[in-house]
Amino acid sequence: MTRRYDHADHRNSWTDSEVEAHWDRVAAVYIAENNKVKAAHDQRFSESMQHLKLSRESRVLNITSRDAEATDFILLEHPGAEVTNAEISAGLISEALKIRPESRQVKLDTYSRLPFGDACFDRVLSLETLEHAADPLQFLHELHRVSTADALLVLSCPPATSEWPYRVFTALFGGHGEGPHRFLPSAEVKAMLNKAGWKLKLHKGTVLIPVGPAALHQFGERIINAFQGSLLAECGIRQFYVCEKY
Repeated sequence: MTRRYDHADHRNSWTDSEVEAHWDRVAAVYIAENNKVKAAHDQRFSESMQHLKLSRESRVLNITSRDAEATDFILLEHPGAEVTNAEISAGLISEALKIRPESRQVKLDTYSRLPFGDACFDRVLSLETLEHAADPLQFLHELHRVSTADALLVLSCPPATSEWPYRVFTALFGGHGEGPHRFLPSAEVKAMLNKAGWKLKLHKGTVLIPVGPAALHQFGERIINAFQGSLLAECGIRQFYVCEKY
C-alpha cells in the first residue's frame, strides 16, 4: 500500500516560518485551551511512556516540545533521564519556561536542519509535529541523523481521517487551531519512515472518542484496541508509530 508513495517528495505548500508564526500567535492561550480537553491531550504522554523504554541514562529529544509537558512524564518515570526540549516557537518556549524554568529548551529555526550533532540522542519523542513540517521527509531524515544506532523513535500524528472532525470541533468549540498542517494517511507516514531509514516496530491507532466522560473514552479505547490494523483504527485521532533504525 505504501508503493503509491515511492516517488513522492511529500513536501507541503507552506514554510516552517509560517508554522512558527501560528504557534507564536496562540502561545498565550495554548495551555488553557489544552486544559479544556486535558484527558485527550495528556493521552499522548501516557501512551508514549509505554513505548519509549526509558532508562536513567536515556538522552531524550522531545521535538517539538510546546510547553515541555512531556518532561514531567519522562522525569516522573526516570528522574535521571536527560531531556532536551526543541521547539520552533519562541512564544511557546517562553510559556514553557514560566512553568518549567529548569527545563532545557532549544529554539528551532526549521524542521529541515536540526541544531544538533550526529548521534546525540538514544530516544526521540515527536508528538503531533510531522503534519506541520514543510518538508516532513527531511524532518524524519534529521531525526535519524541526530539519533544513535540503537535509538527508538516514538512519533504520533493525526491521520487524514481527522481533518473534518478537527474542522467541526474547531468551528463549535474554538481552540488554539493547528495552523499550517496536513493530516497524513498512515500509509504515507510509513512510506516516509522507511525512506528516512526508520524501521517500523509498531503502528497503533488511539483516541477513538476524544470527548465526553471518561467511561465513554475508555469504551472507545477498548473498541479501537480490539480492531488494530483495521479501517476503524485509522479513525483514532492520534496514530502512534514506534521505530528503530535499520
